[in-house]
Amino acid sequence: MIFVWAFLVGGLICVIGQLLMDVAGLTPAHTMSALVVSGAVLNGIGVYDRLIDFAGAGMTVPITSFGNSLVEGAMAEVEQNGIIGVLTGIFEVTSAGISAAIIFGFLASLAFKPKG
Repeated sequence: MIFVWAFLVGGLICVIGQLLMDVAGLTPAHTMSALVVSGAVLNGIGVYDRLIDFAGAGMTVPITSFGNSLVEGAMAEVEQNGIIGVLTGIFEVTSAGISAAIIFGFLASLAFKPKG
């Protein structure tokens, strides 16, 4: 049953993102930013972890999880290093994902030629 909930919740997040672009007229960048911020806000009010328990990968895979990771990293570092941890924590937790995006984007740019 966890697979069904993961599919439904992950799909719902995709539907929300598509509606933001189609109905609200947001650009993909604005939509992505809105979803990242919503993940951070849901973590801040203590809801995101309960949603992960309920939907599993349906909540850990989408872009909302990046916002969740930013808040988790910042809060963990604040506890250890004080207020400077806000800046260092967000990079410590998310650096692997950001690095992978940069590296794979670069490799794709070498393999493919742009149209135009």
